Amino acid sequence: MAQPKLYAGAKLREQRTRLALTQKAFAAKLGVSLPYLNQMENNNRPVSAGVVLALAREFGYDVAELGTGDAERLVTDMAEAMADPLFDDLPVPIADLRLTASNAPAFARAFLELHRVYRQSQEKLASLDEALGREGSSIQPSPWEEVRDFFHYCDNYVDAVDRAAERLASQIDGDILRAIDLNFAVERVEMTDLRRFDEGANTLYLSTKESLPTQRFQIYYQIALLSQNDLLDATLDLARFQSDAARNIAKVGLANYFAGAALMPYGKFLDAAQEVRHDLDQLANRFGASIEQVAQRLSTLQRPGAKGVPFFFVRVDQAGTITKRHSATHLQFARYGGACPLWNVHRAFETPGRFLRQLAETPDGVRYISLARDVSKPGGSFKAPTRRFAISLGCEIDHADALVYADDLLPAKPEAFEPIGISCRICPRKNCHQRSVPPLESRLSIDPNARHVLPYSVET
Repeated sequence: MAQPKLYAGAKLREQRTRLALTQKAFAAKLGVSLPYLNQMENNNRPVSAGVVLALAREFGYDVAELGTGDAERLVTDMAEAMADPLFDDLPVPIADLRLTASNAPAFARAFLELHRVYRQSQEKLASLDEALGREGSSIQPSPWEEVRDFFHYCDNYVDAVDRAAERLASQIDGDILRAIDLNFAVERVEMTDLRRFDEGANTLYLSTKESLPTQRFQIYYQIALLSQNDLLDATLDLARFQSDAARNIAKVGLANYFAGAALMPYGKFLDAAQEVRHDLDQLANRFGASIEQVAQRLSTLQRPGAKGVPFFFVRVDQAGTITKRHSATHLQFARYGGACPLWNVHRAFETPGRFLRQLAETPDGVRYISLARDVSKPGGSFKAPTRRFAISLGCEIDHADALVYADDLLPAKPEAFEPIGISCRICPRKNCHQRSVPPLESRLSIDPNARHVLPYSVET
């Protein structure tokens, strides 16, 4: 079977810009003519095998990166934005969105930013937010959304922070007390807060109600703030957040990232994951981590030249709202709202302490294996509220051989794969019994004399 042609103009331009080379100089390095490079950068020609080899030879470029990146995320995000009723009379074919994401990613991001500002302004108007009427007021991005998109588009892998955490882990060789002695004291006390750091006493207070993995994680978090502050600030400077609130939230996120990477250092964790075939319980026991921490760490193993299985990871609350999300696969989650109700992550609340497995297929024909489990967190006393969440971790079926959870599921017949989607507004399935709103790019037929699964029929 012939290999599909590789169009990666945006990636070539990005690499050339990073190297501060002119098109002429870059073409010479790659051994191609200037017109040929220009055509490749504009996706008028596919990237040739010779250019792929030259990129690896001349620049040490991880050629696998040419076939990955932001394009799929941008397509999904733009499709969701186009599902806004604002565009009901302006349907845009998905093929046009793919062309925009591949050929003009900067424009795609600008469109998403414009839609985000519009959406936020409409929400504020609907709630009669008086700030819109003040002189000199302006629409600022939601800090949470801004930080979410920062991690989303850096593939949930921050190389400098990850490597710094790995170096620390190698220096203390798993003995977290050695790191504590270098920075601060730790006391475990009964309190309602999960953690509290007293700068004057240079002491970290941890709640005795929290599990040992959570306490270890919080210790590494504090180490990040105290010993890696310059690195965190430098990373935040590059991100150029639009508000102090977003920057502060991102700093917490980076410190959390450091904590997870120190608790489960990249090289050792990747080796262990491959050894036990991604058995989450074994990995949790080996690294003294929680199931959620292990699952989220698996989704970050995207270091160039040493990548793990590309996983998606998501956490939802009981209302189905996505509170954490990341995907290194083709599957991209809705930016707004909840996850597809047919996904097994919603059923995890019904079976606490157990993994649920699901073979699923998205409308684009890609098949996945998905694990789901509740990760509810008791409050530590009879009257304390329980925080209820469920997580899902999964990968494309091509990687299922690397998962112990797939051993008795495969090979599977096509009907074993349950149809799931991303968001009802951008899901083309016609007869989904859980559909809440009509799909984009589809005409509806309504017969008042007949009622099927849906109160309308979706036409092609």
